[in-house]
Amino acid sequence: MKLLIAIGMSAAAAFAAGCGQRDATPPSAETPLPSPSAVTPPVSPTASVELSPTQGQNASGVLSLSAEGESVRLTGSLQGLPPNGQFGFHIHEKGDCSAPDASSAGEHFNPSGNPHGNPQDGDHHAGDMLNVISDAQGSAVVDVRAPGATLGSGQPTDVQGRAVVLHEKADDYSTQPAGDSGARIACGVISAG
Repeated sequence: MKLLIAIGMSAAAAFAAGCGQRDATPPSAETPLPSPSAVTPPVSPTASVELSPTQGQNASGVLSLSAEGESVRLTGSLQGLPPNGQFGFHIHEKGDCSAPDASSAGEHFNPSGNPHGNPQDGDHHAGDMLNVISDAQGSAVVDVRAPGATLGSGQPTDVQGRAVVLHEKADDYSTQPAGDSGARIACGVISAG
């Protein structure tokens, strides 16, 4: 009987010692830690644009741009518009607003060679967006998307460094090549961050 008790006590002591050793063993220095990119979600590129009036006009404003899926979203506000109106709103091919009428911004941004159209339905330029609508005070809240455009991608569809142009009339989404939206009343160049 003494032998059984001694064996039992030895087994218990060995078990306890083994458990204590296991708990006291530090984690292996060779275990890799997750890389920062594995734990931090990727950040979508952002940009901004400050629109200034063209010669003889009053429209201006500041917009933020962000990449959202397969489009670029523009948000912000515009002021100095004729009240209760609709205005064509596009991204243009050149980041140059230096001409008094903003003609230096070139044509609509259209890397795919599509016809002009409604950005919510069918073929359209990557720079085609919905009309901006002003209120009774001549201000407009902007929240539009440019489907098919990218931001900061370095691809042919990238709008970074291009111009955003506001026109004097509504875009009809059908007249080629630019929707019959008239003169350019404000222009700004898209810049990073």
